[in-house]
Amino acid sequence: MVKSEERMLAAILYVVSLFFPLIGPLVIWLLKKDESSFINYHGREYFNFFISYTVYSVISGILVFLLVGIFLLWILGIMALVFTIIAAVKAYEGNEYRFPLVFRVIK
Repeated sequence: MVKSEERMLAAILYVVSLFFPLIGPLVIWLLKKDESSFINYHGREYFNFFISYTVYSVISGILVFLLVGIFLLWILGIMALVFTIIAAVKAYEGNEYRFPLVFRVIK
């Protein structure tokens, strides 16, 4: 059973990422990863998501010259927002969430 504080911090990790995509989640994760395997899981999952979607965004940015990248950037932005909200809700419920289309760099 995951403690209420762990669930709240894991959910905050995702909510903060909407405003401060790198620094906010990194601070929470680094401070609490040794104390909670639940927060460690969500921190790793978030940063795998961040790395993957950054790579996808760079590729889409390059494809802007072919005009297809404009649509891909919009789709990536919407997907990132929706998946982040879903992850925050799942974390608050005490569940683990795996982002779709993410390659796992941090294990």
